[in-house]
Amino acid sequence: MGGSGILNMPLSLYMDVHVPLVVTETLRRYGLDVLTSQEDGTATEEDELLLERSVSLGRVLTTQDQDFLKIASTWQGQGRGFPGILFSPQRGITLGVLIVELQIVLTCSDPQELAGVVTFLPLQ
Repeated sequence: MGGSGILNMPLSLYMDVHVPLVVTETLRRYGLDVLTSQEDGTATEEDELLLERSVSLGRVLTTQDQDFLKIASTWQGQGRGFPGILFSPQRGITLGVLIVELQIVLTCSDPQELAGVVTFLPLQ
């Protein structure tokens, strides 16, 4: 759409408190735009308010909290939009794999692909 001339502009993330800090730090070293809920002052907010905050910021929410799966389902049923949720389980995925998968999704996805859906990591 349009023609800004910018191709493959990485998406911005809003990181939930459940995701280890090393993930955020590593993604930032790769030049990706990550804001944590701790930095935003919302670390103790209810989960639904975190998703609302990600909407207001236009950032994809990244979490390992299963409560967001129910919230996303409810919002989808209500027709409420959100920039997307990237979900990975707390067990069964190494931090290294999570970092690589997030980097791939952020640099290779179009915002419309992630909008309104939960993307489960790892992708395969």
